Amino acid sequence: MTSETSTASVPLSRPTAPVDHSAHPRRWWLLAVLALAQLMVILDGTIVNIALPDAQRELGMSDGDRTWVVTIYALAFGSLLLLGGRIADYWGRKRSFLLGMVGFAVASAIGGLAVNTEMLLLARGLQGAFAALLAPASLAILTITFPSGKDRIKAFAVYGAIGGGGAAVGLLLGGVLTQYASWNWCLLVNVPIALVAIIAGIPLIKESRAHGNTRYDLPGAILVVAGLASLVYGFAQAENGWGRVETIGFLALGVVLLAAFVLVESKVSNPLLPLRVVANKVRGGAFLVSMLTGSALLGGLLFLAFYFQIVLGYTPLQSGFASLPMTITIMICAPLLSQFLPRVGVRLPMTLGPVIAAAGLFWMSFITVEGNYALEVLPGVILLGIGLAMVFVPLQNVALAGIDEHDAGVASAAVSATQQIGGSIGTALFTALYTAAIATYLAANPVSPTVQLEALVSGYSTAFVWAAGLMLLAAPISFFLVRPNKADLLKNPDVVHMG
Repeated sequence: MTSETSTASVPLSRPTAPVDHSAHPRRWWLLAVLALAQLMVILDGTIVNIALPDAQRELGMSDGDRTWVVTIYALAFGSLLLLGGRIADYWGRKRSFLLGMVGFAVASAIGGLAVNTEMLLLARGLQGAFAALLAPASLAILTITFPSGKDRIKAFAVYGAIGGGGAAVGLLLGGVLTQYASWNWCLLVNVPIALVAIIAGIPLIKESRAHGNTRYDLPGAILVVAGLASLVYGFAQAENGWGRVETIGFLALGVVLLAAFVLVESKVSNPLLPLRVVANKVRGGAFLVSMLTGSALLGGLLFLAFYFQIVLGYTPLQSGFASLPMTITIMICAPLLSQFLPRVGVRLPMTLGPVIAAAGLFWMSFITVEGNYALEVLPGVILLGIGLAMVFVPLQNVALAGIDEHDAGVASAAVSATQQIGGSIGTALFTALYTAAIATYLAANPVSPTVQLEALVSGYSTAFVWAAGLMLLAAPISFFLVRPNKADLLKNPDVVHMG
């Protein structure tokens, strides 16, 4: 393969490079702490999925409120991540990491002790807000601790694998906790995890911050939060009809506010999201792939959990184990892929990965009420795991290639933000399509218990088809945009262009 046809940007150690004596002496222990934080944040996007049926019965939630338990976390997380990234840059990454951990633990305790729907939704929103501070601080610390070389490849492979597998781990852990303790422990479990990370992180993490212009872009923060919230709420309203004034109005308002955000960012001297971060076509392509993957993954797994418990009658633990093959697949594929990245580059796996993942989601669209797991579900989750590993392992590295230290926090935030924003939009969109599919099926068939289940399956199948479609869009984006040239690599001489 020639350098003209291969477009991979991966960090490698040069044989003649001097040893970096400034490397963190306990960087692998620090990686363990950062990986623990990443796992906690990612799995919380799905750990409640298994617990939702029990929580819905105990708190008397409507189906709409049930969906918002997932959506509000992803929305708060994604919309505040850019501000969280800037806070991490300016205030200090260590302080931001520790405060994010403390806040996340407190919010989790509130949710675990919730006695009504409002209290649970408030806690989930707070979890998302503190995760928005914690996640970019964590990734920025990782970026600075492993600036180049083979160690960086390994570190990002671990971090990326957790990003891809954390959602599935959440489903399994949620099943165990819901069945053997209660749904409340799906939130309370974060408290001891956070305590361990805080105690270990205090001596391991070195403080770092950006210098120069450190003023906050509050107009930009308000516009992006309001714009994304309006967009997601508009998609949520679509389950009552796409032509309703509320649906069209909120979707249009979201687009206008986000356009105003881009305009503001191009004018202010201290932008929340410097357009130079996303203007680079390689990073821009990576962010688009991240958003599409987040929408398909978080939105799709929610309906898979409902199918297991509501249609097939699985216990929470059985439902969690039914999702385990995807996690195992990611854990097997991620380290293997990290070994091949220096030779094959990132463009090939990031192009094939979405195709394979989309095939897995499309396979699951053929589920039935009878539910033959080995035939209808297992091949799909394995394909999904393979595809996600091929996307997530190189994704973080590509999205941060060539970033100055001054922008490390905000660029890190943009990576995570796109996944969470995609997840919140995807969940709202798929819920609307799922609701419409159920209504259409029930209108065409006489109501009976069997028909009710068939209608649910029709809704889940529709969600899987749309998730597959969004996932598939990531393939041409990777193929045409994830093609770094020399200008993309000048900022880091240790990043080489491999053929």
